[in-house]
Amino acid sequence: MSDFFTKLETAAQRNQSLLCVGLDPAPDQIPPAYRGAQTTAEAMLAWNRAIIEQTADLVCAFKPNIAFYEALGAAGMEVLRATLAAIPGDVPVILDVKRGDIGSTAAAYATACFEELKVDAVTLSPYLGRDSIAPFARYHDKGLFVLCHTSNPSADEFQALEIADWRSLDREPNQPLYIHVARAAVAWSPNVGLVVGATFPEAVAHVRAAAPAAWFLIPGIGAQGGDLEATLAAGLRRDGSGAVINASRSIANAADPRRATREMRDAINAARRGVTAATMSAAPVDVTTQDAATSHHLRALVLDLADLGAVRFGNFTLASGIQSPIYIDLRLLVSRPALLARAAAAYAALLHRVPCDRIAGVPYAALPIGTAVAIAADKPLIYPRKEVKEHGLGKLIEGVWQPGERVAIIEDLITSGGSTVRTAETLRAAGLVVAHALVLIDREQGGVGNLADAGITAHAVLTLTQILDMLADAGQLDAAKRQEVLAFLRKTS
Repeated sequence: MSDFFTKLETAAQRNQSLLCVGLDPAPDQIPPAYRGAQTTAEAMLAWNRAIIEQTADLVCAFKPNIAFYEALGAAGMEVLRATLAAIPGDVPVILDVKRGDIGSTAAAYATACFEELKVDAVTLSPYLGRDSIAPFARYHDKGLFVLCHTSNPSADEFQALEIADWRSLDREPNQPLYIHVARAAVAWSPNVGLVVGATFPEAVAHVRAAAPAAWFLIPGIGAQGGDLEATLAAGLRRDGSGAVINASRSIANAADPRRATREMRDAINAARRGVTAATMSAAPVDVTTQDAATSHHLRALVLDLADLGAVRFGNFTLASGIQSPIYIDLRLLVSRPALLARAAAAYAALLHRVPCDRIAGVPYAALPIGTAVAIAADKPLIYPRKEVKEHGLGKLIEGVWQPGERVAIIEDLITSGGSTVRTAETLRAAGLVVAHALVLIDREQGGVGNLADAGITAHAVLTLTQILDMLADAGQLDAAKRQEVLAFLRKTS
């Protein structure tokens, strides 16, 4: 996790708030109480300082929009600097700049934001692709909120256009452009969050399915008329966090900004509790049927795994000595980074339903996957060695951990579950608590039951039967071979 998102989570917990207050001092909206200042710039600064003073202990962040300051030229930029100086150091600042350029120009914008103004995060436009984000992503301690589906009325003119993924034109039904943006952006950098507007709650839900671990910056509540409860139901992560609700005019123009901020914060928290309670009481959701977007992503994932050669049909000898008509080799994922990132996102969607402090990769096939999942889900990774080091510190478990912490095991697939159980035994012997294991594929050959016997609940992104069905539906597996594999599964389960 970047320093920014750590700072954001800390502020959210300290102030019990997911509310971000915008500092957008339009000159024509300056309250009469501040118009006695000598100049417009001085009035703007006095207004900003009053809002900050009244609300800093009730928010998780402040968001100045640079346009209102640039409009006054040099004087306005001095107001911005003075405003930033007035914000307490433990409250993150998201500078709303919506930059979108490439090369030295983008690098100069990044320098201005992060080195000159020293803000914690910025908003960015992804229209030019990864190149426009890369100069900002080099600042590993900063946050980047990428425009995904915005709150303005005409957002759907472009953002909702349904297009195919150019990387797999024949693989996946067309998806809205904003879904492609969400999936790509979170893969560009672990420091990326997404801007999604509350005025389109269905889009918020689809983006959450595509980016289950990402922080959302959500405008559109208040003056724009977005529904708070619907937005939080759609946009909160499984842990009840991950959504920053921005309010600007409804706070700044209120007769009592502190009261308005407290009421908005409390309303967010009430809706948040309701969503969290409903989520916890609901039956577990199968990610393969959670919604159409997620289902499509998983079908595309399966088809691309087959193209990679990670799913093969023939006659193979497994490590157990069993002859199998199907062979799955997920070690190949390391050679397809984009596909690995998509697999990791699927793990992350499951991981948000599992209580854990960190994750543990099973050596050695699952270690690259575990690393990708750690980045996608923002969970620290450890891993047990197959043998104790005879040099250095002589560690058996690599990484930072403490006895008593809850660890979820990350494995590539499960057949009998033997390697997962052995990993759990190593972790438990060190004082760690292991109750869950996540796999990309359950081969449905008794592994889930064996893990249950060892006190471990297994969570699979996909089962082998689901993979067979998806390949058959796509015309890549004939009926006879499908039946052969199913008969093998029944025989060996």
